[in-house]
Amino acid sequence: MFCKKCYFATASTSEGLCADCADEAASESAGVPAPAGGPVPAPLPAAPPLPTGPMTLPHGPAWLRSPVGLGKSVAILLGLVIAMDLFAVWADLKMYDVTGSIVDGDYSDAVQREAEHADTVYAVAGYMQTTSLVAAVVVYLIWFQRMRVNAEVFNPSGHSKRRAWVIWGWFVPIVNLWFPRRVMLDIWDASTPVGSRGSHGLVNAWWTLWVISLIADRAGSTSYRNAETPQEIQDATSQVMLADVMDIAAAVLAILVVLRLTRMQNEKAYQGQGPLPVGI
Repeated sequence: MFCKKCYFATASTSEGLCADCADEAASESAGVPAPAGGPVPAPLPAAPPLPTGPMTLPHGPAWLRSPVGLGKSVAILLGLVIAMDLFAVWADLKMYDVTGSIVDGDYSDAVQREAEHADTVYAVAGYMQTTSLVAAVVVYLIWFQRMRVNAEVFNPSGHSKRRAWVIWGWFVPIVNLWFPRRVMLDIWDASTPVGSRGSHGLVNAWWTLWVISLIADRAGSTSYRNAETPQEIQDATSQVMLADVMDIAAAVLAILVVLRLTRMQNEKAYQGQGPLPVGI
């Protein structure tokens, strides 16, 4: 039964009034004027608070964290890799020239000393390349993991590979030829700000050069280990030189990918296009 006075709320008293109208009547009988505009409506329930912690998403808890510092660190370390590769190319040229002299029949003491020096420089270049690459890989994988988690916040269902493949995809044979690219493309698509054009051209160019450099490096290293004659050493050195040049090109594109994707995620986070508050 509706209230006899307001004809809106359900009657709850023996007089046939709702609670608000009953309070109003009690106030009037006590000489207290009723509020203007009729009975005061009941307050609306409070809105639930926005989430402030990790969300439980299909691939596990995910939350936004700034990728900017890690992105800059990766770019710097990749620049160091390029510098070491350039040093290695110089070492390759020294080795190529001295073995060419030996192939031409020059066995003088000067050539022998130059061969020993070239061999030392070549070994140092290989050590420096390995050290810089390991440092870059460690920081890159940390950055890559963070980018994936951020991307899951932007688009929880837009990832075809499980989160474990973000790291293991680089090390498992055979699948490491395409899994990291697939993960990167999913991150790229999820991180593209609304209204922007999400082209994959830069990622595809980087990945193509990266795979070519891996194959060239494997072939050149195998040839150099198996080389015995001066001619074989010279031929193997030319293969290693090609691999080093390809690695430089791949590292340059990798820097562009890292900086571009980091900027995309940062912009999207500041635009508030993720479901969580941004802590950048």
